[in-house]
Amino acid sequence: MRTYRTVSLNALWFLIALNVVIFVITRLRPEAMILTFGLTPVYLPQQPWTIFTAMFVHYDFFHILFNMISLYFLGSFFLRAAGERSFLGVFFIGGLAGNLLYFLLGYLVYLGKVPAALGNPLSTGIGASGAVFAIGGALAVLVPRVRVMIFPVPIPMPLWVAIIILLVLSFFFAGIAWQAHLGGVAAGAIMGYLLRRRGRYYYF
Repeated sequence: MRTYRTVSLNALWFLIALNVVIFVITRLRPEAMILTFGLTPVYLPQQPWTIFTAMFVHYDFFHILFNMISLYFLGSFFLRAAGERSFLGVFFIGGLAGNLLYFLLGYLVYLGKVPAALGNPLSTGIGASGAVFAIGGALAVLVPRVRVMIFPVPIPMPLWVAIIILLVLSFFFAGIAWQAHLGGVAAGAIMGYLLRRRGRYYYF
C-alpha cells in the first residue's frame, strides 16, 4: 500500500498567481478583456484562442475568490494524491473539455439543433470552474471515500457526494455556466479512472 507524501505546490501556486494577475489586468478594461478572451460560442470560429483563455478570465472579486479557494483545496489534495504532471493534465484537459461542451451546446442552439435551454450562443463564458470541477471529478474517482464539508453545511460527506451536489446546484443559478462544469467533471472523472487503473495515485 502506498502512503501519504509531501509534494511541491509550485504548479498550483503558479496557476493561482496567473489567474490573479490576469484578473487585475482584466479590471483595467473589463468589458473589452472579457469580450476578447472570454468564450462566446457564436464567435469561437473567429476567436479560437478563447477556448483556452476563458479559463483564466474572471468577472469580479467573488468569482475569482471562490474559484481560487476551490482550486487551492482540491488542487493541493490532488497534487499529493497523483502528482504535478497529472494535476496539470487534469486541469488543462478538463478546463478545455468544459469549454468545449459550453461551445458545442451554445453553437447547436444557434443552429437550432437543440433546445434553447441548453445554452446561449451569445453568452460569454469565463472562469476556471470547469478546470476546478475536473480536479474534483478526478478526486471523486481516485479517493471517493474521503470526507469533506460544503460551506455552510457542517456535515461531513464523501467527496463524490459533495461534487455531485455542487454540480447539481450549478444547474439552478442564473449566470453559471453549468455546461462547463458538466464537461469538466466528466473529463476529470474519466482521467481519474485512468489514473486509478494504472495505479498512478497515492492511497489515503
